[in-house]
Amino acid sequence: MFYPFTFLASQLIMKKSFFLILLLLCLYSSTKAQYSTLNVHSHNDYQQKNPFYEAYSHHFGSIEADIWEVNGVLLVAHEKDQINPKKTLDAMYIQPIVRLFHQNRGKVWNDYSGSFQLLIELKSDAAKTLKLVIDLLQKYPEVFDRSINQNAVMVTITGNCPSPDLFATYPGFIHFDGKLNLKYDEPQRSRIALFSDDLEQFTSWKGIGDIPVNEQKKLQHVIDSVHALNHKIRFWNAPDNPNAWQTLMNLNVDYINTDHIQQMDDFLHHK
Repeated sequence: MFYPFTFLASQLIMKKSFFLILLLLCLYSSTKAQYSTLNVHSHNDYQQKNPFYEAYSHHFGSIEADIWEVNGVLLVAHEKDQINPKKTLDAMYIQPIVRLFHQNRGKVWNDYSGSFQLLIELKSDAAKTLKLVIDLLQKYPEVFDRSINQNAVMVTITGNCPSPDLFATYPGFIHFDGKLNLKYDEPQRSRIALFSDDLEQFTSWKGIGDIPVNEQKKLQHVIDSVHALNHKIRFWNAPDNPNAWQTLMNLNVDYINTDHIQQMDDFLHHK
């Protein structure tokens, strides 16, 4: 026997189920990160054949320079015995950025929207080195202060960072790289641009195949916890190959480290 009410009810349930599934798919696709070169971090950028300009020309969203204070001068090098007095932070990064801003009328790129982060790793004494960084950058507020120019470069300090208790004593245009093993109060977290950590602290994975399930769950929990605080996350000491890049993107890591600028650009444009 045919029961119209039962038939209509079942049809209504099916339609509701269909729209619910469609809604969930839309929500999933809208929350899944869309990656571009703005999500790429040029790791130890100063070791590239063409420091700064190569990452800049590929529209990378984060560029790293390690610095040492030597006799009042900020010099760029990974290790102290690699210091070259000609390789100053000012000459290699600050002046090129300032020239491009003036050339592009207050923007990073003339043909591309967005800006980038200059991640400055302090290798020498935090207080002394950071003071020199601030003295240098304060000459160009329109280039390095987003309260003055929304297109300005974000300056983020990592490495030998000052204590979080001292964050508020530094100018507002200075941001800091957060550490996952430290606790920050709300004012301190407002000065953090992103959180970074050693990937090997969370997984034994070397970039081949998939991350072991138990390690992936642990890693995903860390990433989700940072995102819940409305912060970004980056991992250093990560494998640097296409499978690793894609795996980290699948986990919604915000900045992907690479030493291979052109290969990363090719990968993102052919995904």
